[in-house]
Amino acid sequence: MKIIKLKIPRRPRVKIYWADEQDKYSAGRKMKALIEKAIRGTLECEKFERDVVVSVTFTDNEGIREKNREFRDIDRATDVLSFPMYDMKNGDLPDPDEVCELGDIVLSLEKAAAQAEEFGHSYERECAFLTVHSMLHLLGYDHVNSDEEDRDMRARQRKIMKAIGLEIK
Repeated sequence: MKIIKLKIPRRPRVKIYWADEQDKYSAGRKMKALIEKAIRGTLECEKFERDVVVSVTFTDNEGIREKNREFRDIDRATDVLSFPMYDMKNGDLPDPDEVCELGDIVLSLEKAAAQAEEFGHSYERECAFLTVHSMLHLLGYDHVNSDEEDRDMRARQRKIMKAIGLEIK
């Protein structure tokens, strides 16, 4: 009998550290599963095949306003903040055999709920979209320097949201 060895590609490991610094919206198992789906979907669509660590903090408008003021000198609430560990745009990455600690995502669930209502889609879709947006920042993409970068990031967001089944029809 001949033994055939199949090489099954290893799926990258994703470790997420969670923090909940608010008490207005549930950040339970369902929300965490949704955020993880958005993180994994982004990594898969971007063909980022490294083991990664991401930190996700749920907050409210006041909490994100404080962080926005502290780290960006902008004294207002925003929907999501991204704190990348690497400057991937310029090739900054850990060694290939090391786990890639991508960075931190801070998500205002309060702002996400308000925007979902404003835009006419679900709260869950808004939270997933903001996570995808933030993950793209952690992977080195931006949208503020040029119209071309903005178009590229929007196209990537649409592709990922479609891949995870949350595109806008």
